[in-house]
Amino acid sequence: MSSVPASAFLALALILFCIGLYGALTKKNTVIVLISIELMLNAVNINLVTFSKYGLNPSITGQIFALFAICVAAAEAAVGLAILISLYRSKKTVNIDEMDTMKN
Repeated sequence: MSSVPASAFLALALILFCIGLYGALTKKNTVIVLISIELMLNAVNINLVTFSKYGLNPSITGQIFALFAICVAAAEAAVGLAILISLYRSKKTVNIDEMDTMKN
């Protein structure tokens, strides 16, 4: 068995999620917002794997869900960066406040 308690993993996930939430809500740079969303998804993955190992019925299902979440995060990053590159080419900025599609 592991010598690291489940509470340490949960505390790490909490810290990562809070940093990601802070970055997603306060930053104006779109790249930083995307990185913050990835941090929140990684915190969820840590929780899934932790509960899969230390839960009431330890099984591999949490790890499988984490694998699916990693695939979704990779797709989200690819689509988000493609949209960001397209907006940068038309608006010449990565500032979220200036990316209003209703304005030219």
